[in-house]
Amino acid sequence: MTSSNKLSHSRRWLTLITCFWTGINAYAADTSPATLQTQYEKLSGQPADSARGQKFFNTTHASEWSCASCHGNPPTQASKHASTGKSIAALAPKFNPDRLTDNGKVEKWFRRNCKDVLNRECTANEKADVVAYLRSL
Repeated sequence: MTSSNKLSHSRRWLTLITCFWTGINAYAADTSPATLQTQYEKLSGQPADSARGQKFFNTTHASEWSCASCHGNPPTQASKHASTGKSIAALAPKFNPDRLTDNGKVEKWFRRNCKDVLNRECTANEKADVVAYLRSL
């Protein structure tokens, strides 16, 4: 391989790696709660319903926990995890402006918490409803 071919090969790898990291950063990029809700509505194919989100948030499902078990009812102030006692900041965006602003974190916590509460992942419609509820507070 000539040195110009090696350079060309290196540039292709650098371009590929750059595209890969750009994609990850776009996924984890900052967003707004309204944008997040819109994304989940598009994925589910139906509009969010804050009343349905409130009911979902406060109801126990497959386990003995509900979302409110750890986040409080309403989730407008700091609370504690039901089993670990770890402090949890307010979940409602009007009471904690950092909430629902990072797609990667939101997905991570939905995945983890839905498995704790439902014994499965939440659907896009459930996520949209919960975000709508949290935005309504």
